[in-house]
Amino acid sequence: MGDTLEFNEIYQEVKGSWNDGRLRFSKQNVVYKSSKTGKVDSIPAGELNLAQWRRVCLGHGIKLGTSSGHIYKYDGFRDTDFEKISEFFKSNYKVELMEKDMCVKGWNWGTAKFSGPLLSFDVNDNSAFEIPLSNVSQCATGKNEVTLEFHQNDDAEVSLMEVRFYVPPSQSDERQDPVEAFAQNVLSKADVIQATGDAVCIFKELQCLTPRGRYDIRIYPTFLHLHGKTFDYKIPYTTVLRLFLLPHKDQRQMFFVISLDPPIKQGQTRYHFLILLFSKEEDISLTLNMNEEDVERRFEGKLKKNMTGSLYEMVSRVMKALVNRKITVPGNFQGHSGAQCITCSYKASSGLLYPLERGFIYVHKPPVHLRFEEISYVNFARGNTTTRSFDFEIETKQGNQYTFSSIEREEYDKLFDFVNAKKLNIKNRGFKEGMKGKNDEYSDSDEDQHDAYLERMKAEGKIREEGDGSDDSDSGSDESFNPGEEEDDVAEEYDSNASASDSSEDDEEGSEDDSPKKKVKEKEKERKKPKVVKEKKERKPRKEKKQKKDAGGPKRPMSAYMLWLNNSRERIKSENPGISVTEISKKAGEMWRQIGKEDKEEWESKAAEAKREYDQAKKEYQESGAGTSSVSKKESKKSGKKDDRKRKSAGGDKEKDRGGNDSFKSKEFIETSESSSDSDHKAKSKKKRRKEESEEEEEEAASTPASSEEEDSD
Repeated sequence: MGDTLEFNEIYQEVKGSWNDGRLRFSKQNVVYKSSKTGKVDSIPAGELNLAQWRRVCLGHGIKLGTSSGHIYKYDGFRDTDFEKISEFFKSNYKVELMEKDMCVKGWNWGTAKFSGPLLSFDVNDNSAFEIPLSNVSQCATGKNEVTLEFHQNDDAEVSLMEVRFYVPPSQSDERQDPVEAFAQNVLSKADVIQATGDAVCIFKELQCLTPRGRYDIRIYPTFLHLHGKTFDYKIPYTTVLRLFLLPHKDQRQMFFVISLDPPIKQGQTRYHFLILLFSKEEDISLTLNMNEEDVERRFEGKLKKNMTGSLYEMVSRVMKALVNRKITVPGNFQGHSGAQCITCSYKASSGLLYPLERGFIYVHKPPVHLRFEEISYVNFARGNTTTRSFDFEIETKQGNQYTFSSIEREEYDKLFDFVNAKKLNIKNRGFKEGMKGKNDEYSDSDEDQHDAYLERMKAEGKIREEGDGSDDSDSGSDESFNPGEEEDDVAEEYDSNASASDSSEDDEEGSEDDSPKKKVKEKEKERKKPKVVKEKKERKPRKEKKQKKDAGGPKRPMSAYMLWLNNSRERIKSENPGISVTEISKKAGEMWRQIGKEDKEEWESKAAEAKREYDQAKKEYQESGAGTSSVSKKESKKSGKKDDRKRKSAGGDKEKDRGGNDSFKSKEFIETSESSSDSDHKAKSKKKRRKEESEEEEEEAASTPASSEEEDSD
């Protein structure tokens, strides 16, 4: 037999609910650690004087007693564990593990025995049930009755509210009432908070964030009393799990956090954490309400009768001595700004996330404490609202997920290194290299990160839109179908009032890869131009511009995911009748994430083959000249219109020179006037002739694209 015995899934009853944990028997002690709270019960081997093996509701259980009067009960053992545990106890603890039967007759009369912190109700020397007196919140007496009320546990589905005992009158001893004697035995071990005597010390008007308000804190030997203007709270030191002292990011304030189990209650609200906020500059002189001998004997040098220092140091020092627990402070983590915390948001509130040596704690609304041992994995996710931040997700082994959002991108490296050093499971390991290698990883989503946005998709329409956008960024030749589009986009960006047809040179120079210098030059030109009417600013939406593509060109290829989705869509519909389109997309995304690499390679190879075929077809299409026909038509139309405008302006100038102001007549006047001059007839015929010539040129340019391109180049 080894030096230790270890058992998993061992249960401990806490106020009506079962908490699982791990139990270890060693030569030095017996250690039980709760999986829910992380609280550790350690029983020295030398103090064990009682060990009973009993049949309970969860299989078999062990009841251990110590010389100091404490009782510990652990359930969840198998019948086969009895022999090895009995041998281990005999050889290491010199205690015999005895089998003890429980009374299952269902009788409601018997003998009440007080053994340490337990009230045992026995029938024929066999225990029918046991009540931990620490669960008793109130004890009331009647004529021949004693009523016990119990603390409630929010985690228990069914709670025991009260138990009444009928105590018959005793004929032997008339000096002491048996009912009062019964009540005194209960109250001596019950968890009934009574403010008897003076407080050890009092802290006035402390700022409390949870519960919110200003409270006077009165420190008693066994409990803490929060006295506010509206509410009062009494907190036994036995309910304190952990103490935290955390520096604020501004380095001027300090948080003092007290973790509680069970929590304090106010109506339906539960406060699992008591959070106090202190200023570092606030000092106090504290005098304990005890003589020096009592202080030395009680606290063994941890406290003195007269102390001076910062307010937060005095509060934390007193609490540490009374609760007898260590104070947890941040470890060696330092963020981008040098602080020991990270600014982030949890749910709807902004707060601070502190990476500790053995967990994470978030303050303050709502406070969250997560131990490393209960974390299943962490995940670094792209932020939803802005490109300069990311989300930090934590999922526990119980399936609860916590998302801390809006973390600055500069904090990523520090947090990733910390998580990696603590050997936590990272869901998307390898994402760090992508962030380091590319600074705009958060601001852009191209087809290289296809799997990343597929994991985030919500609907099929969004996937198609993202896919089209990524293909557009990949194929530069598509933009040649709209030569003036790039210039128009630049003009919109710089709030220009110039139209797209100001000059022919601007239209011809619009290309897909405009350098920043060109944009700056254009901006300077447009500043020099006189401002015109702002109605010119109104243009068609960008979506309509994107739709102006050659209908005869080859169709873009689908991605690997879209090929798989089209193949699997009918199967998903048959397996989930009545499912909507968005639900199909969500379900398909989950199925795609679960597909193995080998199955994905099949679809990725099909997508790659389709991409190669698309590139080849596109190349052949462009070489045939079909792809540039529409461009040449537009350019020829533009050039024809510009030439026409030049000719018209030139003709108008000549007419002005010949006829002066007297010969000028508007178009409306010419059309409606019955008696027009000969010069007007000549001008009208000239205009008609020019119009016919321009129409012939346009028809000729449309029918012969090659010649029109040569004319433009000339």
